[in-house]
Amino acid sequence: MRVSRFRENYIGFQTIVMRELVRVLRIWIQTLVPPAISMTLYFIIFGGLIGSRVGQMGGYSYMAFLAPGLIMMAVINNSYANVVSSFFGAKFGRHVEELLVSPLPNAYIVLGYVAGGVVRGLLVGIIVTIISLFFTHLHVVHPLITVSVVILAAVVFSLGGFINAVFAKKFDDVTIIPTFILTPLTYLGGVFYSIHLLPEVWQHISRANPILYMVNAFRYGILGVSDISIGSAYAIILLFILGLFSFSLLLLNKGVGLRT
Repeated sequence: MRVSRFRENYIGFQTIVMRELVRVLRIWIQTLVPPAISMTLYFIIFGGLIGSRVGQMGGYSYMAFLAPGLIMMAVINNSYANVVSSFFGAKFGRHVEELLVSPLPNAYIVLGYVAGGVVRGLLVGIIVTIISLFFTHLHVVHPLITVSVVILAAVVFSLGGFINAVFAKKFDDVTIIPTFILTPLTYLGGVFYSIHLLPEVWQHISRANPILYMVNAFRYGILGVSDISIGSAYAIILLFILGLFSFSLLLLNKGVGLRT
């Protein structure tokens, strides 16, 4: 009985993931092309024009130092955007109610949407990685750390997108968090610079930014250099996953923003 129930739940989870994947690929000109263009411009302007004057950073050329940060930024933004737009669209179209009345446990619903966000984030991450190879050479020093960090970071921001979508009441609410919170945190998260360049007080303030740990852990996986402890990075990322997943599940169980 338990095996049969698990199989049913897995089929429901798989269905959500496949629907999300089909959605991403169907509108690829909106989901995959814009981040590719944006990241190419970042490489040209920051890496090429400004980077030539910056010189080395962390023992690497500025272009090589910049690449992991831009890849992680693309993964973060697109993982978040996929879930917040998809789940809010389900709310707006009223077909989220079909999920709520189905026998599929809420945990599988959350995991399904999160997996969809992770898939889009990784697809964009792969595209940006390929683009980066036209500008610099990347030799992955720690493959396991590189892959695990990018997946875990995508999970964190997919969960964040889910929570944003639950509370959103109109389309404008979907853009508030990315515009006023996510973007500033990303730009101040060590994507473009090492925090060692900052005054000591600002280094301590920067350590309160969770994105700093994700960017640096990913950079460590590729280049082998980091401004922070890798153990601390994993601990913070996993703590965020646990907290955000628990909160997402609580919101779904209580029907916050879903039931009228």
